[in-house]
Formats: sequence, structure tokens, C-alpha cells
Amino acid sequence: MFLTISTTGTPDRPATDLGFLLHKHPGKAQAFTTSHGTAHVFYPEAGEERCTAALLLEVDPVALVRRGQGRGRGGAPDTALAQYVNDRPYAASSLLAVALRSVFGSALNGRCAARPDLVDEPRGLRIEIPVLPARGGPDLVHRLFGPLGWDLVRPERLPLDERFPEWGDSRYVRLVLEGRLRLTDALRQLYVLLPVLDDAKHYWVAPDEVDKLLRAGDGWLAGHPEHGLIASRYLARHKRLTRDALERLELARLAEADGSPAEDLDNAVDEDTDTADRPLPLAVLRREAVTAALRAAGAARVLDLGCGQGALVQQLLKDTSFTEVVGVDVSVRALAVAAKRLRLERMGELQAGRVRLIQGSLTYTDKRLAGYDAAVLSEVVEHVDPPRLPALEYAVFGSARPRTVLVTTPNAEYNVRWETLPAGQVRHPDHRFEWTRAEFRDWAGAVAGRHGYSVAYAPVGDDDPEVGPPTQMAVFTLADPDPGPDSGPATATRPAATRTDAPKEGEAA
Repeated sequence: MFLTISTTGTPDRPATDLGFLLHKHPGKAQAFTTSHGTAHVFYPEAGEERCTAALLLEVDPVALVRRGQGRGRGGAPDTALAQYVNDRPYAASSLLAVALRSVFGSALNGRCAARPDLVDEPRGLRIEIPVLPARGGPDLVHRLFGPLGWDLVRPERLPLDERFPEWGDSRYVRLVLEGRLRLTDALRQLYVLLPVLDDAKHYWVAPDEVDKLLRAGDGWLAGHPEHGLIASRYLARHKRLTRDALERLELARLAEADGSPAEDLDNAVDEDTDTADRPLPLAVLRREAVTAALRAAGAARVLDLGCGQGALVQQLLKDTSFTEVVGVDVSVRALAVAAKRLRLERMGELQAGRVRLIQGSLTYTDKRLAGYDAAVLSEVVEHVDPPRLPALEYAVFGSARPRTVLVTTPNAEYNVRWETLPAGQVRHPDHRFEWTRAEFRDWAGAVAGRHGYSVAYAPVGDDDPEVGPPTQMAVFTLADPDPGPDSGPATATRPAATRTDAPKEGEAA
């Protein structure tokens, strides 16, 4: 296998700076032992104006078979001959990707102790791979490398045999890439996309491959239009690993768009105060009130926005009148807990057809959320920074526009009834605010007026005559497309959800 990396320079910035970045001296030829052969690094040319580094990988087929134990392309137990007669010594593949990481690891990770100023400097690069398997042809090569900033992506099909042109073309291409990029970005792209184009790996794909993919894809993979295909092929089409990778990539994309660290978004599961295994009575009453309101509205297809660990989704699935329930949350960990709670992996086909869990941010419009009968925002709005509430409002009421929207949120006035809650504190450390009944009605009424909904209110839990209920609920109903002259926002109060027991000590949500 063979690959060259060329760059140009000037007397002030000589091309031989490539040697500093690769940590390989242009005046030396070096050899490195890999698990499947020997990698040679040498410089066919090294001058101020132009410098080329070459990586030649000599594959040991016997070592490959012994270490692979029959796994990977051509290694099936019933194809023993294919273990020895194959294209691996000649065509770029995951073997070359592993050699890149082993030999040029510092450059791939963006480290250069001798000249750190060179790492973040884009430079004119030309990368050439004489033989590259491309399962998908030149079109796929363009789709993979085209969005990554290269000025030239030129895959040339190679004939099966130049002496017999009537045999047609092979599945191999000669690839030339030219552009102005950082060397670390170019190497990371190659490390991921070489095995993707080959659609095979020479070693067993384990869960740690997801971490390798995300490290190498940092900064470019999450926004790549073919990130789904890339993840699937890189992970040898392993469905569980691919799903994990795509969820983490989506979280990275949302975090970048939000300008927040990914861990700040992925916080719906509080590892210190998680109550999934011991739901509080108020939480049960809240789910019952929401379920009753959805039935009263005649909703069949329901969105649980900010579904967290899936408790409401689980309850709705018990009622066959809800034909489709979709849980949406930005937190990958919360969705994983929800999937485990619902036992999605073991769910029957009929029941599985009624439920979906999808990752998404509620402050961005999402076409997937349009067309549903109802949406629930249960204990969600108080987790949103006040400046972001208009974005959530438009995403739900302006873009998705379900016929019914249910919003529940803590009643701040009731907090004085929690003996263990210090005065002035909110019920959960992630709450950005907690509204009084008047503040909640002011917000809900304004939202309804702006988007053509009527709104009614209902208490959830004991309705204290002095401070009201622990949870307050607003039921928004989309007005008729052509409302009559007397129509206007409704303020009728629905029957209260009641409880006979007093709040338990420490019950705050």
C-alpha cells in the first residue's frame, strides 16, 4: 500500500516544515514494525519549494491471518484461500489507516513539540493514493471528500486489466486530493474514510471503535452530510454501535449550535438525585393528569417533548387509544435510560410500531415534530434559560403546531409547603426559574394569543387554598382556522387532579 503527502513552501516557510509536522526527518528513510507488516517512511523530494513524504506499507499476509483469526473481509472460515489471495498488500484499506495512526500519530492528533505554531496553520496539500477500493465508485468518493474543504477531489477509475479493456473497470480508483487544509485534519479524514470506502475492516470492531471514530471525526464528522453512512461503514454496520455514534454526533452538533459543552446538554439524568426507580407521588399524579387531559382532547399521536427517562411515554403506551408516542430529548443518556425502561430491544413488533425515541433540541424547529395531535411539555420549561423561551415557544407553537399542547411546571408559591426546601431555593438545581400562578398564566396567555390557541388551566395535586397546587398545568387548544367574531382565548378551569395524602417530606417535584 502506498500514499504520498506533498506540500509547497517559500524561503520563509520552507516545504520541509512537513518533516516537523510528521515527526519524520526528510533526510532519513525509516521503518516501523506494525502488527501486520512493516511501514516505511521516506521523502522522494525535500526542498524549500516542494516536499513529498511517502508511506509504504508492506503487509505480511500470514501475520494478518494469524492475528485476525479469520475475521474481516476475505477471512470467513469457508474461504480459507481468500485469507492468502486478496488485494490487501496492494489496495489502501483499514490496514493503511492503522499505519497512519501508528506512524503519524502525533501529526494526526495535532501535536508538534518542536514547532507548535505549524499545527494550526493551513497549508497547500496534495495527497495521492494510487490504488484505493471504492465500493460506491467515484461518486461516493466525491460525496465523502467533497464537503471537507478540498479544492480538488479526483478519483480515476482503474481498469481490471489494461490489456483487456473490454473487461471494464474495477472497483478501485486512483485518488488525488488537493487543497489548503491543516495536516491534522487531512490525516484524520483519511484515517476514517479509507476503511469507509473499502467498506471493510481487517480487525474485530469493538465498542471502543466509537470513541476512535468520534476523536478522529471531531470538528468535521457531525456536520458531514454523509455522517450516517460513514458511521455505519466505519463500525462494520454494527447497528448498536452505529446508533451510539450517531446519537453522540447529534449531541455534538446540537452543542456546537447552542454554544454549550456537550455535557451541559446531556444532563437530563441527574446521577445524584435520579428518582427514576422511586417515583414520587406527585410525579405519578402529574402523569395521570396529563394522560387524562390527552384522552379528553381525543389525541392519538402524541409528542413527549423533553421526555427524560421515559416515564410518561411508558404510561401512554399502556393505553391503546394512543396509537403513536414519540419521546424527544436532547440527552443521549436520558434516551438510553428510556429505551431500557421501555425494553425496546424486546418489545413486540406491534407495540414497537407505536413508539419512537428521537434526539432533538426543543429550541430549534424540527420537521419531524409536525403533524401530531398533541405535544406535552411536562416539567420542561423551567429548565430553559428565559432568553431561550421564545425559541422553544416558536418551535412548538409556531412550527410543530399540534392541536393540543399540555404544559406543566412547578408552582413557586407552593414551595413554602416543602419543609426540607430552604426559603428562596428552587426545587431542582437545574431549574432556571419557577413561576407563580400569575406569572405562568401571563406567559401562557401571551403564547396562546400569539399563535392562535385558547388556553385553560388545571391544578395538579392538592390545591391549597392559600398557595395553590404544587404543579400547575396549562392546556392549549388550537383555535379553528376561521374563528368566529366572538371567539377568544378561553380561561376556563378544568377539574383539578386531587390527592388524599399530604406531600411527603422532601417531595419537591
